[in-house]
Amino acid sequence: MMLQRGVLCLAVITFTISACAPAGGGPIQETVPGVIIDHSPQTSKIYIGSPSLAVLPDGTYVASHDEFGPGSTERERAKTRVFISKDRGESWQHVADVDGQFWSTLFVHREHLYLLGTWSHYGNLVIRRSNDGGRTWTSPDDEMSGLLARGRFHCAPVPVVEYNGRIWRAVEDTTNPRQWGRSFRARVISAPVDADLLVADNWTLSDPLPGDSSWLGGRFGGFLEGNIVIDPAGEILNILRVACPEGGKAALVHVARDGRTLRFDPNRDFADFPGGAKKFTIRFDPQSQRYWSLVNWVPPKHQGLDAARVRNTLALIASQDLRRWEIRTVLLYHPDTQWHGFQYPDWLFDGDDIIAAIRTAYDDETGGAHNAHDANYLTFHRFKRFRELTRRDSVVPLTELGLTD
Repeated sequence: MMLQRGVLCLAVITFTISACAPAGGGPIQETVPGVIIDHSPQTSKIYIGSPSLAVLPDGTYVASHDEFGPGSTERERAKTRVFISKDRGESWQHVADVDGQFWSTLFVHREHLYLLGTWSHYGNLVIRRSNDGGRTWTSPDDEMSGLLARGRFHCAPVPVVEYNGRIWRAVEDTTNPRQWGRSFRARVISAPVDADLLVADNWTLSDPLPGDSSWLGGRFGGFLEGNIVIDPAGEILNILRVACPEGGKAALVHVARDGRTLRFDPNRDFADFPGGAKKFTIRFDPQSQRYWSLVNWVPPKHQGLDAARVRNTLALIASQDLRRWEIRTVLLYHPDTQWHGFQYPDWLFDGDDIIAAIRTAYDDETGGAHNAHDANYLTFHRFKRFRELTRRDSVVPLTELGLTD
C-alpha cells in the first residue's frame, strides 16, 4: 500500500472545511489531522483497529493496528500490520503483516519487541517476539512458543507495566461470545521480568472477576480494556472502561500482589472518569507526579447521545489520585459525531511531549469512514509540552462545547 504523508498535529489545529460533502455524511476537510500511517477505505470493508505504539532502544518508533470488519479475517486468523518510523514519526514504512494477531499491545522488554494480544476475535491469548525491529515475528504454535492460554479472550492495546519484579497486563475473557459487555470477566496476567515470555508456564493468569448487571443502579453494561496502574500507595489496580448509558465511569479493580485474585467493591470502586465509556490508556509521569490519559470525553454539547459512540473529541486529562480527574485541554475535535472519530489512542511520553497512534475516522476520496467507529485511518500525533497545556490551548473554545468556565 502506498502511504500518504499528512501534516504534523500539534497541540492546536486549525480545521479548514470545504463546501463539498462525502456520500457517507460529514463535510470534507482538506487534511487529515496528524501524520497518516495507514489508510483503508470503507469500500474495502476492512476497518482499522487497535493502534499500538512503542519506541525501540535505538529510537525507532514502531506502530501497529489490526484489521476488523466484514472484509477482514478477524474471526478466523486475524491480521495485524506493523510500521516503523526512523524520523520521530514524520514518515512511516510498512514492514510486516502478522497473521494470527488481534487486539494487541506492542511493548519493549529487555531490548526485545513483543506483541501481546489474541489470535483472533475472542481467540486464544498469544505473544510474539521480534528480534529485528518488527520485521519478522515468532509464531505462537504451542505453550513453549507464545501460546499463553486457550479460551475466548478479549483485550486491547493497554499498558504493560513492570512492577515488583514482574510485568503486568490486563485482559478479559468472555462467557458468551455472542453477548458484548455483560459477559466480560476482568483478568490480569503477569510474569517475572527475567522469564522467557514465550513460555506459558512462566505466566500467572488471575482468577476471573465477573461484572454484575445490578451495579450502578442497574445501568452497568460491562467492563473491559483494563489498564494496569500502580496507585500512589503502591497498590496494583486494573482500571477498566465501563459500559453504561451516560458514560463517564471507570472501574478500579484491586489486584493481589501475587497476581492470582482480583476484588472490587461496587459501592466504592467506581470513579468518575471523563470518556470512560471508550478505551483509554493511563500512564504515570514522575516529573509532574500525575497520572495522564487521552480520552474521548463527551462535552456538554454532545451529551444525550450514546456515550460509547461519541468519539469526535480527544481530551487530555490528569489526576493525582486516580479518582479525581481534570480536563486539561482538548487536543482533537470535529463537530460531527456520526462520521468522525479520534479513538483508541495509544500513547507514550517522549520527553516533554506525548506521542500517540490513533484510530481515526475521517474524510477521504471514497466518501469518508463507514461510521465514526469503523475507522479508515491510523494516524500519528505529537502533542508538544503536554504538561503546560491548559484549557486555553484547546483546539476549539470550550464555550462552544457547552462549558461555561
